[in-house]
Amino acid sequence: MKKLSLCMAMILCLFALAACANNDPVYGLDAQSTQAGTYPTDPEPIETDVLPDIPNTDPQTTEEQTTEEQTTEVDTHVCTDEVVEEKPVVYLYPEVPTECDVRVLLNGELTFTYPAHGTLGWQNFVAHPDGTLTFPDGKQYYCLFWEGKSDAEYDFSKGFCVSGADTEAFLEWALAKQGLSPREANEFIIYWLPRMQNNAYNLISFQTDAYTDSAVLEINPAPDSLLRVFMAYMPLSEAVEIEPQTFEPFERKGFCVVEWGGAEMDAQ
Repeated sequence: MKKLSLCMAMILCLFALAACANNDPVYGLDAQSTQAGTYPTDPEPIETDVLPDIPNTDPQTTEEQTTEEQTTEVDTHVCTDEVVEEKPVVYLYPEVPTECDVRVLLNGELTFTYPAHGTLGWQNFVAHPDGTLTFPDGKQYYCLFWEGKSDAEYDFSKGFCVSGADTEAFLEWALAKQGLSPREANEFIIYWLPRMQNNAYNLISFQTDAYTDSAVLEINPAPDSLLRVFMAYMPLSEAVEIEPQTFEPFERKGFCVVEWGGAEMDAQ
């Protein structure tokens, strides 16, 4: 009887060893899933952040802010340092081919223009309804480009504080809201987004009189509608509260001229 029991035990051990050799499932992982490098149940997907409402404020800001912190926040609203107006480009869209003159009167110094601006500006070129500009020498351009330095005082009392990750979506919204066409907005974003998207936050304010008074455009013949979009912004390490900016609707009619540009400021 004892010999029979011993034999049965040996047989059971052999069955167990065979099961292990066949890679039977162990603790929910089978041979197939182990070789594939996968788990029986995939982890739950991580939810992505939703674009915050504008303005975007620092969630850590509390009513217990010190007086010094509040003063620093107000000091960033206006910048009086010499600034560089970067990549203002001018598009002209007449209803029929029209000979035009355009001159930039900057309260400062023009540092680069293309084509050459000259003392009297861009003169005697023909603007076509599709935006093509034909100059007297036969060369064609799709816009007029200028950069310069000025002592303009840009106003940051209203605007938007936007995280770097949300800047692309914000610019798409803000530029369309102000009246830029998809192509014009694309060119704006292609130039500015690479410089803004990696900042923790961007304090953005679109300038009106503070810009147009310091960079006057003389256009002959005078356009029926003129849109000048100029963004001043500051890279910030932390978010700040700011009163939201509003935009007036823009209607393109008759001979239309559109300009966009910007400037990066240092936080004070």
